[in-house]
Amino acid sequence: MTKEAEIQAIDKKIMMVSIMDAPGSILVGLALYSKFATNGDAFHPLLNDPDVVNSMIVLGGVIMAWGAYKILTLSQAKRKLAKML
Repeated sequence: MTKEAEIQAIDKKIMMVSIMDAPGSILVGLALYSKFATNGDAFHPLLNDPDVVNSMIVLGGVIMAWGAYKILTLSQAKRKLAKML
């Protein structure tokens, strides 16, 4: 496999991680909306439950942290390959 092909494969992995990271961002966004903007009158009853909202923040944060870690490691690998070219 050539260096260019490896870089393209890494770019594809970065795109997939970004797609998998999206639900974490959505969870955190909905939880923050529910926690600070609704005053107990959210558009869905689950968003009025503080335990559910806190769980959404934690789960979404974990997903986002995993995504950031994966993208960082893939970017470092891509940078190393780019230096070899």
